[in-house]
Amino acid sequence: MSEIDEGLERAERTRPIPQSVSARMRFLLKGAKGSTKQLAQELGVSQRTVQRWLKGQAAPKPAAAKKVEERVRAKWQPKVKQRVRNAAETNGFMLHISGTFGYSSAAGSTDDPRPRTITQKMPGEVARRLYEARDAGAGQAEQERILAEGLREHYFKDGGHRARGLDVELNDVSWMDLEGL
Repeated sequence: MSEIDEGLERAERTRPIPQSVSARMRFLLKGAKGSTKQLAQELGVSQRTVQRWLKGQAAPKPAAAKKVEERVRAKWQPKVKQRVRNAAETNGFMLHISGTFGYSSAAGSTDDPRPRTITQKMPGEVARRLYEARDAGAGQAEQERILAEGLREHYFKDGGHRARGLDVELNDVSWMDLEGL
């Protein structure tokens, strides 16, 4: 999962997902209507294995633990996720980012990459494009390109009021967080 995907996911949650395997299994069991057999089929393991994980008698192997975590993340607070997404696409979001930005501009300016820490309100259009890219399975590079384009227009160019001809590239993300408005 990329840094940008994680940022989108953090923005969508009001409560953290369960941390222990048994707590995650109890959450998934509710979705399976209390059927350990159905949950075992969903996870691709035996019913007895699911029962052991629920009781904390055994720990899943890394691949199985990852599958359990992915299932929990996918099913955790779906109404909250949709409400946050709709709000971000309508009102925009606050972007907090620290990374290395590359520039190309008119003659006489430098194009050396520079580290920057930026806090900027981004419009709903950028949020919509980020969510669509994530839903389509876009990688980190594509999402960084979308963020760089948004920052170029709304932070560096100030909506077309300055820095004509400037092109911005996001080379590296040190950390990033998204916050709803």
